[in-house]
Parts: sequence; C-alpha cells; structure tokens
Amino acid sequence: MAEPVVEVVGVYDADGGVVGELTYVVGHLLGRTECSLCDVTHGPVRRKPDWDAMAARLPVVVRLVHRNETTGSERAAHDATGLPVVLGVRADGGHTVLLGPAALRALEGSVAAFETALRAALAVEGGAPGSPRR
Repeated sequence: MAEPVVEVVGVYDADGGVVGELTYVVGHLLGRTECSLCDVTHGPVRRKPDWDAMAARLPVVVRLVHRNETTGSERAAHDATGLPVVLGVRADGGHTVLLGPAALRALEGSVAAFETALRAALAVEGGAPGSPRR
C-alpha cells in the first residue's frame, strides 16, 4: 500500500523572483503566458483571500512554488506531467500527481472547485486526515 500524502505542493508554470514574476505578468497581459494554478490562487493583484481560507481547512499543508524553486524530486515529478501541477508528497518522500495541467485548467480559476478536486484526489491517493499542519 502506498504511503499517505502528508503535504501538497502546487507548482506554478512561471518562474519566481522579480524578473520571473514580471515576465509572467507581462506575458499574461499580452496573452502569451498562462498558468491555471495562478488563476486559482491569485486575483489580478494579489493572492485570493478565498485561497488562504481554503488552504487552512485542508488536512495537509499546501506549499506553492514556482518552477525554478522546485527540488530535484519535485522537478522529476512535474517533468513527466507538465506544468502547472499539484503534487502530493508521501510520507516516504515520494511524489504523486494529484491535479495535472488539464485538471487545473478545467477549474477555471475557482478556489471552491480546486478544493473539491483536491479533496477527491487526496481521498483516492491516501491523504492523511490526521496529518499535523505546520
């Protein structure tokens, strides 16, 4: 049996840092860049308050990173799937894809739909309801 998921990592299809974020914003405004995970977590100017409230309700910690901030094992996991992606980190350190690019795109930026989809994926993948929150 697979180890339970003890953490969720959302990986944006964008680079972090000032240059990366400005590049994304300009590309997004020009219609050249898209990240459906960004659409779920952020409004036009800042992170959505609904996102923070939803993340606090989840049974596991959610960590958000940009593609240039991922660890080697996270990179290996998202290289196989594409970006953006939501990964589950198992108790043994392994990764599983909880929500891939198509699933995230289908959410159309909805925090409520994200929560429903993530909870369903955690139920299938063995999310640890009793996992300690950090």
